Amino acid sequence: MNQITGLLFDKDGTILDFYKTWIPINRKMALDAAGGDLALCAEILRAAGQDPDTNVVTPGTVLAGGGVEMIAAAFAETLKDRAPTNLIEIISDNFREGGAEHAILIEGALEHMMALGSSGYRLGMATNDTVEGLEASIGKFSGLRDVFEFRVGCDSGHGAKPEPGMGLAFAQALGIDPSSCAIIGDSMHDLEMGKRAGFGLRIGVLTGPALRDDLEPHADVVIESILELAKVLEERRSVTAI
Repeated sequence: MNQITGLLFDKDGTILDFYKTWIPINRKMALDAAGGDLALCAEILRAAGQDPDTNVVTPGTVLAGGGVEMIAAAFAETLKDRAPTNLIEIISDNFREGGAEHAILIEGALEHMMALGSSGYRLGMATNDTVEGLEASIGKFSGLRDVFEFRVGCDSGHGAKPEPGMGLAFAQALGIDPSSCAIIGDSMHDLEMGKRAGFGLRIGVLTGPALRDDLEPHADVVIESILELAKVLEERRSVTAI
């Protein structure tokens, strides 16, 4: 069992409040794709995983963690010949503009991650948001961007989760073995990426749409939020040292 030195975080539902951040983005994105047609917007949302009446997002659906191309494909499947030719651009613009407007940080997340960095862990972020969306959303919060020495989005050239590319790029950038890395995320996509990349630890958090029963088959441990992360890492470090 390798010592964990690299911590790769998902963004939405892990560091940012998923529902407060993404419900308004998803609604605007679907409405733009529908050309302003409210009934069609509701149809798009429902097919992509968000109940337009309750705003509940179904775990594992594209609106629970898909990248631009995945969401565009899901929207296009519903829209068929009504799909706008600039659908990917519509989604990318909403990622960027919506992130800047609606991003809400989970209370205490920044301080907790700063403490992890100060204790010697090396931190990165991997999101199925675009790079522009990533920078727009985390740039709202003073000091948050600088916590991560590695940041990657779905359009960075390493693929999108659950593919392993983001995780492998993180390990390579830091010069450490993937088995010395942990993925921390709120979705099955995050945890599957960590598995495929050969990460030594997969940690699920319950601050996104997924429930404990959804995450446990894919995770080494499931915690309520990243505010419990330091304790989990300390316990693992103690076991590894024996």
